[in-house]
Amino acid sequence: MTRLLLIVAMATAFGCGSKNESKSNEREAYVIPDSLMKHLKLDTVRMTPVVDAITLTGMVDFNQDNQVNIFPPVSGIVQNVSTQLGDVVKAGQVLATVKSSEMAGYENNMVVAETNVTSTKKQLDATKDLFKNGLASQLDLTSAQTNYDQALAQLQMQQRILKINGDNRQGVYMVKSPINGFIVQKNITNNTVIRTDNGTNLFTISDLKNVWIQANVYESNISRVHVGDEVNVTTLSYPDKVFKGKVDKMLNVLDPSSKVMKVRIVLPNDEYLLKPQMFASVNVLNPLGHKALTVSSHALMFDHSQYYVLIYHSNKDVRITPVQVLGSNGNETYISAGVKEGDQVIAYDVILIYEALNS
Repeated sequence: MTRLLLIVAMATAFGCGSKNESKSNEREAYVIPDSLMKHLKLDTVRMTPVVDAITLTGMVDFNQDNQVNIFPPVSGIVQNVSTQLGDVVKAGQVLATVKSSEMAGYENNMVVAETNVTSTKKQLDATKDLFKNGLASQLDLTSAQTNYDQALAQLQMQQRILKINGDNRQGVYMVKSPINGFIVQKNITNNTVIRTDNGTNLFTISDLKNVWIQANVYESNISRVHVGDEVNVTTLSYPDKVFKGKVDKMLNVLDPSSKVMKVRIVLPNDEYLLKPQMFASVNVLNPLGHKALTVSSHALMFDHSQYYVLIYHSNKDVRITPVQVLGSNGNETYISAGVKEGDQVIAYDVILIYEALNS
């Protein structure tokens, strides 16, 4: 009897242990926490035109069509430099002054020309009176008129010369900005001695309301880039901001050292975010003429040689789904199988949720 009770007790204990072990092995469904749901980003699978995309490296450059290099028209000593590198300037604004012997010479020539005009005018008037009274010949009158006309022409020439050189009569040349823009290069300081035969410019002024992107195209990719192709440009300074433009020009020669061809993109820069010499990533978009299912590239997860997306139905129903990738244009990826149009996929914290679902 005692032996029978012991067997029953052992069987009961074994049965309870098996039931508890079975319960502990049950897996609870993963639920996205509320803290994560607040920041969750979803993307909808959609049908869009397929675009062949190629990523180029480039650099922001001045728009050379809106850039002015200021060279010294006279020699002299620089004074009163009133602007610095990076300053905003207006057309006609004085950037510096140059005390110049040449300007003093132009003023002297002007005075001489004005004196000659006055003198020859008096001689002409006197000759006209003499001619009326028969005391001067026609030849005398013609000669006086010629002298006056020549003096007047000389004065007009000196006036034009002085105007070209700043129209200043105190022996000072004023360096003025010819356009609105920014000082992007400055090569003078106070007391700098300049000469007209010096090839170095005093200032470079550029209107940065639009800039150029000079991008590099390797020989193997030349056939994939065309004038007029739309481009998306990103920079290290603004990684989340996309600047949109078009290929404006292709320089149809290869650089002999780097073996790349340059292409030019013109971008508006009204907020002055793009600055010369910034590195840029240029995504050139070339439509191929057909459509495919498309999702955000941030929604893709690559694991064990397979791409996956997380299809979202609710915070309690998220499914890992393998997909077949056709290609990508950088921000978007084209899918051939695994999802259908209208599916919602998670496009933020994908790795975190993927690992939680697999754990």
